[in-house]
Amino acid sequence: MGNVKLILNNPCSLKKARDEMDTQVGEEILLDETHLPRLQHLQNIISETLRLNPAVPLLVPHVSSDSCSIGGYNVPRDTILLVNAWAIHRDPAIWDDPTSFKPERFDREGEDRKLIPFGFGRRSCPGAGLAQRVVGFTLGSLIHCFEWKTVSEEEVDMTEARGVSLQKAVPLEAMCKSRPIMSRIL
Repeated sequence: MGNVKLILNNPCSLKKARDEMDTQVGEEILLDETHLPRLQHLQNIISETLRLNPAVPLLVPHVSSDSCSIGGYNVPRDTILLVNAWAIHRDPAIWDDPTSFKPERFDREGEDRKLIPFGFGRRSCPGAGLAQRVVGFTLGSLIHCFEWKTVSEEEVDMTEARGVSLQKAVPLEAMCKSRPIMSRIL
């Protein structure tokens, strides 16, 4: 639900995603998987959400097979290396305004290569492609079929709870109303 919380705090981004779906998918049929590649802003929202709120802050540990140098540090063979994706995704040396939700940053060439929510290289998550499609389809359906707004004028609290996975400390409370597409389809 990190996607929904972030876009509820950014109604312009939510409107842009809804308008994109109305243009690319229309209001007569439901979103399906074939539409996802044409929904660039939706994909940008997902990338930006994964950047700000990765499922886990530390990627799966790696073990160096040979002695090497990483960032100026000598790493002996058989050293366990933990990659802090949360810190990398919020590093101001890598990202402009790293703590802000800006899906449009992924419109720039090469920005997606800095994103590592599922790891990287040979040991990246084998389910990353499936996860991207499922999240895209789920979030896209929620935006396409419902109008969303917060229950109060305050922004949705994005404070993270402690733990292995980065859950939100405060549960999401939002209101949704079905869009006209729902009455045509149902």
